[in-house]
Amino acid sequence: MAALSSSARPSSTLLELATVFLRLGVTSFGGPAAHIAMMRQELVERRAWLAEDEFLDLLGASNLIPGPTSTELALHLGQRRAGWPGLLVAGLCFILPAALITGVVAFVYLRYGLLPDASAALAGVKPVVLAILADALWKLGRPAVKSTLLAVIGSLALAAVWFGAEQLIVLCVAGIVAMVLGETAPGPARRSLAVPTLALAPVAALGVAHATLPKLFLVFLKIGSLLFGSGYVLFAFLRTELVQQRGWISETQLVDAVAVGQLTPGPLFTTATFVGYLVAGPAGAAVSTVAIFLPAFVLVGLSSHLVPRIRRSPRARRFLDGVNVASLALIALVTVDLGRIVVTRPWMIVVAIAAALVLLRTKLSSAWLIAGGALCGLLVSRLTGHA
Repeated sequence: MAALSSSARPSSTLLELATVFLRLGVTSFGGPAAHIAMMRQELVERRAWLAEDEFLDLLGASNLIPGPTSTELALHLGQRRAGWPGLLVAGLCFILPAALITGVVAFVYLRYGLLPDASAALAGVKPVVLAILADALWKLGRPAVKSTLLAVIGSLALAAVWFGAEQLIVLCVAGIVAMVLGETAPGPARRSLAVPTLALAPVAALGVAHATLPKLFLVFLKIGSLLFGSGYVLFAFLRTELVQQRGWISETQLVDAVAVGQLTPGPLFTTATFVGYLVAGPAGAAVSTVAIFLPAFVLVGLSSHLVPRIRRSPRARRFLDGVNVASLALIALVTVDLGRIVVTRPWMIVVAIAAALVLLRTKLSSAWLIAGGALCGLLVSRLTGHA
């Protein structure tokens, strides 16, 4: 049953979609790769809603537009199954559990985060977050740097960001250079890729100084509209937008926000829920969550009919290759900078190295590693009297 049959009742189909994606939203720990694997197992192998090659086509299309890849794949799958209502049901059911859990954690963090035990646990989590970032950089780098040209583009992007270039400009230029210099044959989808992406680009020009709900909405709408690559690139964008340019949160709060995003199920982009709560309470959490995911709903809806063309387009693939290597440069710089800020005691270095080794040698979920880091922080606090 690769497609919805004409005799199927729409209400029962939407209920089935809701059941599947609510369960995925509650149980999908481990990041985008784990989410994608779980969707494939559930929808291709168990339920046979679509064939393997159709699933890969939708995954490829999700990689070619900005936003959270696993969430966009859920949206594509929902629309493939039940049209626009299916897109909305699948997306909301996949996102809401993580957003609600993250909002509760943010409430607890603000109320109890400064208590000794909470501070000790968070001290143990921070080096684990750095290890997760370093592991993502290593594992994403090997398949991303496919050629000498891409290696050069990545190196130049690293240098440009190091000397203060705007991240968005670096990402766009890297994609264009890879598309143009690597061009060997014409492709029909360059315009198809650019139009939905650039339709939201004017948001990038909006600047803010003080946190209000409309300004918070615009900042996260900008990030959701323009962020290509791994969810870990979100870390770099949040640091630039909210820590360095606006000072709405601190470096420590950003690391804690990413740790919460790792520890909770569902999309890593629900880190925005946590950050929004820190900046403007429950209303800020709701506004930030809607803003960062809204572009994904729009772009998937606009691009779904272009999937076959985009998947076959050499130009679209080369553009994404350039953006990906530039994204890795952002992750590298953030990892180094935060390492200097966060790792302040010798035992934290040990935890970071141990977590990195576990990530390299096993497939253990990052949620378990973060829990282990929190336990280490509590043990050190008990033994030494301070975190």
